[in-house]
Amino acid sequence: MVTGAAGQVGRALVRAAVGRSVTGFTSAEWDITDPAAARDLIEPGDVLINCAAFTDVDGAEANPERARAVNAAGPEHLATACAAVGARLIHISTDYVFGGAPGRDRPYEPDDQPAPLSVYGRTKLDGERAVLAACPQARIVRTAWVYTGDDGGRDFVSVMRARARAGEVSEVVDDQIGSPTYVRDLVTALLTIVDLDVTMPIVHAANAGAVSRYRQARAVYAAAGADPKLVRPVPSARHPRPAARPGYSALGSVLSERAGLTRLRDWRAALDDALSGVGGPGHR
Repeated sequence: MVTGAAGQVGRALVRAAVGRSVTGFTSAEWDITDPAAARDLIEPGDVLINCAAFTDVDGAEANPERARAVNAAGPEHLATACAAVGARLIHISTDYVFGGAPGRDRPYEPDDQPAPLSVYGRTKLDGERAVLAACPQARIVRTAWVYTGDDGGRDFVSVMRARARAGEVSEVVDDQIGSPTYVRDLVTALLTIVDLDVTMPIVHAANAGAVSRYRQARAVYAAAGADPKLVRPVPSARHPRPAARPGYSALGSVLSERAGLTRLRDWRAALDDALSGVGGPGHR
C-alpha cells in the first residue's frame, strides 16, 4: 500500500513495484490526517509505504498547523493502526531534520543529532518520533533533494533542464550543499527495505556524494548540452525565502549499509541516467 501516490515518489514507487500486489492511494483517496481511515484500510500483513507529506517548505511557515497535521499527526495515525494489526510501515523523511551547522563537511548519519531550522523540518522530525513511539518496528527512510528530471516536472532538476534548453541564465545558490537523489534510485531502495527489512529503525537513502545547488545546476546544464557558464553562483541571501535551509545536509550511508541497505550510486551517475532517459539500476 502506497499513500501519497500522486506525488513524485509515490508515482514512481507504484510503477516500480512490478510483479507485486500494490495499491496506490492519492491524498484524496486516503487522507492520512484521518485516524479512522487508517483503521479502516490497514489490514494484518499489509506493508504500507507512506509517501504522503506536506512538502512545501516555504508554505509550511505560513501554515504550520496543516504541516503538522500531515507530517506529524498523520504518520502517527498510520503507525498506530499498523501496530494494532501487525502491519509493517515504512515512512519517508528528509535531510531537513538536520541543521547544517556552519563549517560542517561530513555527511549526516542516522545517529547524528537532528536540529531542524524550519517548520517543515520540525514537523518531519516530530513525525519520525511519533511513528517510532507508536510502532517501534517501523522503518524511517530519510532522503534528500529528490528529483525526476522529467520534461515538464517541477523539481529542481526538471526546472534547470528546461532553462538550459531555453538558453536561460540561472542564478543558483552556492551555499547549500546536499545529496541529490534520483527518484528511481530511491524507490529501488524502498523496495529493498520491503524485501530485506533492514535492521535499524532509521536509515538514509540518498545518492552518494555531496554537491551544492550551483554545482548541481551546472551539471544539469552540461548534460542538456548548454553552456554551464549560464549558471551563476549567488548566496542564499540574494534570494531570501520564508523558510531557512540548512547550509549542509548531505546524507551518509555508512550505518545504513551495515543495517543491510545497499549504498546508492554516485549522484552524478544517477543524474546522467535521469537526463538521458536510461533510468539506471538504482544501486551498484
